[in-house]
Amino acid sequence: MRWIARAAILAVAASLSVPAWASPQSAPISATSPAQTEAKAPVTILVSIDGFRADYLDRGVTPNLSGLAAAGISSAMRPSYPSKTFPNHWTLVTGLRPDRTGIVANKMLDASRPGDVFTMASDDPFWWNAAEPIWVTAEKAGTRTATAFWPGSNVAWGGERSKDWPNPISGGTRPDDWLQFNQALSDRQRVDSIIDWLRRPAETRPRFVTLYFDEVDTVGHEYGPDDQRTTEAVANVDKAIGRLRDELAKLGQSANLVIVADHGMAAISQDRLIVLDTFSNPDDYDVVEDGVYASINPKAGKQAAVEKALLGAHGPHLDCYRKAEVPERLHYGKNPRVPAILCLPDAGWTVVVHPPKHKVEGGAHGYDNDAPEMRALFIASGPAIKPLGRIPTFDNVDVAPLLRDLIGLAPGQGLDGDDAPFRGALVK
Repeated sequence: MRWIARAAILAVAASLSVPAWASPQSAPISATSPAQTEAKAPVTILVSIDGFRADYLDRGVTPNLSGLAAAGISSAMRPSYPSKTFPNHWTLVTGLRPDRTGIVANKMLDASRPGDVFTMASDDPFWWNAAEPIWVTAEKAGTRTATAFWPGSNVAWGGERSKDWPNPISGGTRPDDWLQFNQALSDRQRVDSIIDWLRRPAETRPRFVTLYFDEVDTVGHEYGPDDQRTTEAVANVDKAIGRLRDELAKLGQSANLVIVADHGMAAISQDRLIVLDTFSNPDDYDVVEDGVYASINPKAGKQAAVEKALLGAHGPHLDCYRKAEVPERLHYGKNPRVPAILCLPDAGWTVVVHPPKHKVEGGAHGYDNDAPEMRALFIASGPAIKPLGRIPTFDNVDVAPLLRDLIGLAPGQGLDGDDAPFRGALVK
């Protein structure tokens, strides 16, 4: 997603209890440090590198990430549909697909809240409360958590909006520490924030932390996934990961690192453009989103006309469906926040209502989650992970169950994923 227009976004840094099989470790640090003789239990750090396509790891510019992959496990992870930022970040920390979390898009409407629009700045718990994130589960279990920039981590989960809006939200649970998204904060400042949390005494030190980087996604949108500047952004974030590792070592803090992306990136072009007003009447419907897909609600009395114009295939690269008839493999369309009609193009194609005013170029995501271009980075490495190397592709709903294992939480009930892809890699 483009971050230049974002007003808010968060990164999770939550600290959770350590399972019995994860033995505490410490490393030598400065003789003047009070932590010198302290045996520190491993912390679990969840890192998101937004828009890091899985095959970016093959470009020869990621010595730190590649080293972690070799020392642990890695995969080309399948995101959930739609392969956009907010839906997938919430899936990664809940273990539920967007159709069940209620975060079904980066922009949404809800019939029970007429006039309100969910955007990437929305922190009203109303939009988020359908699925409990892992830092809330941990806080309830008595484990300290901290988040930095993870989408949704500044939300008072379980709370509600005051009747005297815009007064503050009442009730709800947040991480013990959290940072509001600020794109101006450098990679160094982001890493330093995490390290500063981990310098604390044991009683106030987080046990589960999240960290977020947006540069790879921002540059990928602007220039496309194959541009040299995107490769340079990949190299930059790899250096930040290297610095994180170095600072953890200086601190004597062992860590289980789980490094993920929310989605990949596909190249888009003016030559791959589909314009809906060439075969439908835009006056008959409202468009919630267009671009990598078009989500549409017919206006009153226009449903039959809109369905006649839109439903079905439109050439070899676009299909439009009623929400109840979206292909089952996408696990999408049952949530009431999903608009009535979805027009889904092939990866790399752009669907818009009217001819765009600007040239279509650069990169985009949100396409079929099984498209190779949408595959996302996954690496897990640390004292609790065996060095098994590459593992088969899995769905990102399995990440939250892995995190529960690493931080010692009970298995979640009714989740869409489980820890099956990782069981052979966990140190017992």
